[in-house]
Amino acid sequence: MPILRKREIRQLLPEEREKKLEELRTELVHLRTMVASGGTVENPARIKEIRRTIARLLTIKAQQSKEGVKTK
Repeated sequence: MPILRKREIRQLLPEEREKKLEELRTELVHLRTMVASGGTVENPARIKEIRRTIARLLTIKAQQSKEGVKTK
């Protein structure tokens, strides 16, 4: 799964964003479990990519909720 950029995230519907967030969190837990159990990860940089993508999703979610509050 490629990383999402801000432009791509903003184009997603809120339901799609939540689904993507859950998928990424699940994948992150899986990768961290593999590392903690002593296994090797095919691409260790993927953990960093996932963390940053999750942060982007949460940031845009917070920005849009603030915009919604201001307009009401």
